[in-house]
Amino acid sequence: MQKECQSLARGMRDLSAFLQGQAPAVHAGPSKMTAGYIVGSLVGSFAIAYLCDTFVSDKKAFGGSTPHTVSDKEWFKATDAKFQAWPRTAGPPVVMNPISRQNFIVKSTE
Repeated sequence: MQKECQSLARGMRDLSAFLQGQAPAVHAGPSKMTAGYIVGSLVGSFAIAYLCDTFVSDKKAFGGSTPHTVSDKEWFKATDAKFQAWPRTAGPPVVMNPISRQNFIVKSTE
């Protein structure tokens, strides 16, 4: 109850100072966060996440190796050719993975 009364009294003082044309006193409490703290903590969080991701996935922290299907370019070409060879029964031919190709409708090469 005493804290509430003190807070109310401080608010009344600030209001009367404002009405008289004076700048009210700034009361910085322990919960005041500035943009610097917020941005700094976000940057720090992303840095820690990047380091953890690199350590686990690239450095193989838990063992294992990169699958040959990911690292072999010939396998990718064969799989891509297989996907593109599938017959379509509706509409014009389209690329199976348009995001990587950046073209959506394939023109006939004949």
